[in-house]
Amino acid sequence: MTTTAAQLFRMIEQGRGVAEADLVIKGGRILDLVTGDIVEGDVALCGDRIVGTGGDYRGARQVDARGKVVVPGFIDTHLHVESSLVTPGEFDRCVLPRGVTTAICDPHEIANVLGAEGIRYFLDWSTETVMDLRVNLSSCVPATHLETAGAALEADELVPFASHPKVIGLAEFMNFPGVLFGDPGCLAKLAAFQGRHIDGHAPLVTGRDLDGYCAAGIRTDHEATSAGEAREKLGKGMTVLVREGSVSKDLHALASLITPDHAPFMAFCTDDRNPLDIAEEGHLDFIIRTAIRLGARPLDAYRMASISAARAFGLRDRGLVAPGWRGDLVLLDDLESCAVSSVICAGRPVGEDLFAGRREVAPVGRRSVKAHPVEAADFTCPGPGPTTPVIGVIPGKIITEHLTLTLPYADGERRIDLAQDVVKVSVVERHGRSVRGYGIARGFVTGFGMQRGAIASSVGHDSHNICVVGADDADMAVAVNRLSAIEGGFVVAAGGRVLAELALPVAGLMSLLTFEGVRDALIPLRAAAKSLGVTLPEPFLQVAFLPLPVIPHLKITDKGLVDVDKFALIEE
Repeated sequence: MTTTAAQLFRMIEQGRGVAEADLVIKGGRILDLVTGDIVEGDVALCGDRIVGTGGDYRGARQVDARGKVVVPGFIDTHLHVESSLVTPGEFDRCVLPRGVTTAICDPHEIANVLGAEGIRYFLDWSTETVMDLRVNLSSCVPATHLETAGAALEADELVPFASHPKVIGLAEFMNFPGVLFGDPGCLAKLAAFQGRHIDGHAPLVTGRDLDGYCAAGIRTDHEATSAGEAREKLGKGMTVLVREGSVSKDLHALASLITPDHAPFMAFCTDDRNPLDIAEEGHLDFIIRTAIRLGARPLDAYRMASISAARAFGLRDRGLVAPGWRGDLVLLDDLESCAVSSVICAGRPVGEDLFAGRREVAPVGRRSVKAHPVEAADFTCPGPGPTTPVIGVIPGKIITEHLTLTLPYADGERRIDLAQDVVKVSVVERHGRSVRGYGIARGFVTGFGMQRGAIASSVGHDSHNICVVGADDADMAVAVNRLSAIEGGFVVAAGGRVLAELALPVAGLMSLLTFEGVRDALIPLRAAAKSLGVTLPEPFLQVAFLPLPVIPHLKITDKGLVDVDKFALIEE
């Protein structure tokens, strides 16, 4: 939006105190992220801009900040709103009151289901949300050739979106083998976005391969899971985005790097958190206070949550509480615990009135779950012998182990082994691109603790086919078929019946409920999963990551088991 000369002069006069400010945050203490000082005084705002700090200002409207610490609004540098299980409008309502004034999303999930229509849905929402919802264009639709997605987007289909005012650049380049080995489609996308921000996604990529990956102009990475990996990426000029989501939890492993030397080159991201975890723990506020509890200086944690993030993504107007900067402010009851009292977004105090004034964007992707009906026999696992690859789940990680285990074997069929915590996992193609009886892959997984029943999900990164984990073939069929009936979501089944479910009818990914409704629905879902013996704290998103063939080491798609290290299907 263009600022006129008259508007600028109005800002100048309010900053000088000659004219009354539009809004004054009165009597608080300001955390100066440049000097580290905490400064007593007011914050004056004109429209969406901070125009004065410190001292005593007069305002047409005032917010009492006595006893509060004022910090810049938080920036989530990488997330997929779809994985919060709510629409962008409900995500806005959920996290903005917790201080997230800017969120940089990749609509990768809905794009893999609906293609350009999914990206347009997010761009339409980005102009309506109270928070500043920025979009990085999905670079990998489909993520790989090893799975069946609902859509495909090439470079020439992404470029027309690049001029949208909410678009930053190109989202996480997950197909790192495609980058390293010169896949023409990958190179075309990278070439089209040279000079703009390109997000990275390079789990365990090191050495010369990391040099080659960075040489493509890729500047960030959120996949570092150890301090050594993160340090190497920092040394190659990447901004490391420290991730702490509902499934992927890397903060503890990387906390030692949050120092005065490194914090200017690091930021935080969630990638992703569901409404129940947000309600119980928090969002970026949770990450900030946890980082401080793990030994980070508050100054470094708040820098990572704001100014460091803004600089990494070219958002030059925000990240400091200073004159001339965007009026995104968080008022805290306590700095170290990041106890959010209230939020100012673009100069507007955040309340339900702001959300009520938005235009609603019509949902898209209804009836997108087109899987053929399945039966128990579809989940038998024939094989030449009892020894087979098994996916090893690591709690709190989306990286999995590539195990080789010996299972019970009879009549040419491999079977589950509860003594080894091994149950079945299957991926069922759901985009209507396969004929009945095909598009179903079968394998085994360990780490769930499941003793009976099944859990199925239409959220299956990144092509979002149905993924089901089960100890009983018939229950697996019940769960999968129920997903088609409810237009996608999560289902827990046992004893031939559905125990709990959450419908996600927007592209099979997002609910039409409020975030409070989704939060409440997740409670009986977790209880139902626990009743099956499941020990994972977040089993549904853990199921959703089993089909992700760009994360080492062993995954499964609708085409079969994938050796991610070799980037190839496993043939038996």
